[in-house]
Amino acid sequence: MGILAYIAVGSNLANPLNQVTTAFNEIGNMPKSKLIKKSSCYSSSPLGYKDQPDFVNAVVSIETELSPHELLLELQMIESSHKRERSFPNAPRTLDLDILLYGDLRIDEPKLTIPHPRMHERTFVIFPLQEINENISVPPFGDIAKITKGLDPENTKRITL
Repeated sequence: MGILAYIAVGSNLANPLNQVTTAFNEIGNMPKSKLIKKSSCYSSSPLGYKDQPDFVNAVVSIETELSPHELLLELQMIESSHKRERSFPNAPRTLDLDILLYGDLRIDEPKLTIPHPRMHERTFVIFPLQEINENISVPPFGDIAKITKGLDPENTKRITL
């Protein structure tokens, strides 16, 4: 039995909706991992660097036997297969995959921080996360329902397919 992990999936280049839905399958095909649940897709305005297209975002849960560092490497390989470029912080991107939670593990390293440090501030992460697990607790911020109440949903809309 593996660890339950949550991964944020986002894109705003090269047919973002297709990038995100394709990534669902690729995440499900990672070694020692199984896709458990995927959220709806959401549209959101960019943060930081504003002169770029809106994003399509989602969250998936997986069961994995990969270590957090192995999982990060697998996710980065998927990003690379989508021609992800890291030209500057908050730049437009074909695919962005972030580990949000990995069981109840906490890691604070230069290349890996779990729980994701800004997830509690981001509607495009919290809304899809709540959709797939309405009872989850986000360390150290607590119950997701409490976190959601403090967020403005204005710039995050569920995409109806």
